[in-house]
Amino acid sequence: MSPDAAPVPATPSAIERLVDVVALPIGRWDRDARLLFCNPPYLQWAARSRDELLGRTLAELFGDAAWERAAPAFARALAGETTHYERRLTHGGFDGRWARIQVFPDIDASGRVDSIFTIATDIHEDVTAREALVAARLRLDRFTENIPYPLTYVDAGFVLRFVNKAYCEATRMNPEELLGRHIGAVRGARRWAEHQPHFERALLGKTVHYTRLVDALPQGPRWMRTSYVPDLDAEGAVVGLYTVTIDVHDLTVAQEQLRRSVERDALTDVLSRRTVMDRIEVALAEASRAPVALFFVDLDGFKSVNDRLGHREGDALLVRVAQALQAAVRAEDAVGRFGGDEFLVLASVRNATGAQVLAMHMLDAVRKVAAGTPLDGGVSASIGYALAPADALHPLKLLQRADDAMYAAKRQGKNQVLHCAQVPATSTG
Repeated sequence: MSPDAAPVPATPSAIERLVDVVALPIGRWDRDARLLFCNPPYLQWAARSRDELLGRTLAELFGDAAWERAAPAFARALAGETTHYERRLTHGGFDGRWARIQVFPDIDASGRVDSIFTIATDIHEDVTAREALVAARLRLDRFTENIPYPLTYVDAGFVLRFVNKAYCEATRMNPEELLGRHIGAVRGARRWAEHQPHFERALLGKTVHYTRLVDALPQGPRWMRTSYVPDLDAEGAVVGLYTVTIDVHDLTVAQEQLRRSVERDALTDVLSRRTVMDRIEVALAEASRAPVALFFVDLDGFKSVNDRLGHREGDALLVRVAQALQAAVRAEDAVGRFGGDEFLVLASVRNATGAQVLAMHMLDAVRKVAAGTPLDGGVSASIGYALAPADALHPLKLLQRADDAMYAAKRQGKNQVLHCAQVPATSTG
């Protein structure tokens, strides 16, 4: 054949022999959508014989619903385009399965389209997986949109890429005002300065939590916790951050109440015996460079208060004494109830002189509690104290020496202060 000669177009029979060896269902249709040819896999796919198929329209073979799905693609293919459509099958062993039908024109040498080809591919698993993914995405979208906690996603440059309804309500802004903007610009310089360190730590790849008391809420101040969760790509690099803010007010309050029930005396709200002893142990470990004094305070005449006025007045007196002792020392000093009408005060002091001055100040504070009440003149305190490291370095030994000094003060007439070094040797037990 001459190199300049035009190629001889393949005859339909040649094309049909070619598609016979393809393992996918292939059919050829005329301009009226009548089946002119099908290969062996098509016979199996359609679950019919060749005589039952050839010469029938697609609507006659598979129903009007199938033709309604196919008609637009057939029209485009007859116009010279290659296209496809998808439909759920209703025949043979494939009933209910999804298939993708590729449709392309059979163009003759003159460029005319007299027929079209279809190739069917089973895509059921792909479609069901896609539908499951879409359903899951819809559920996730509904969840993130309706969850009552503010959710955001920011990229590595802290630009907002996603916000949910709760976040919009919290900021009183709509998504159009938020998305594409730096979160610092959205929330303002003060809030950004507060949150920026936590964002930056999360960018290092670890989840960060930040709990704070938020004042500007319709329901009043609430404890809120924001979690900053890194979004990692396939290589483990942080490409963005998720943030979720939840209300932890009730939990935080309950935890604080539990902590206070352990740390605080239930009646007086000063430190519990166990907690103040822990504070003494910690302080003595540092006493060589930071001297402290331990004061043992015992009320004089407390039993008569209970006997004359009742336990309710006695409890009220203990509360007032605890408050007076707390007010007499610095905030960093520790005031605790040792038991009954006994209190411990642990305070930093420079020397014995400073300890004596503080003890006298507390003695005066207790006297003033009863001043102007039926208890006036009937209630006072005996205070003994010991210094660390000068008098003892072991917590129990320090406590014992302060206790001995307190009892010696009582024996010497009550309503007075005594340093353990002033206690006669015969007075200690």
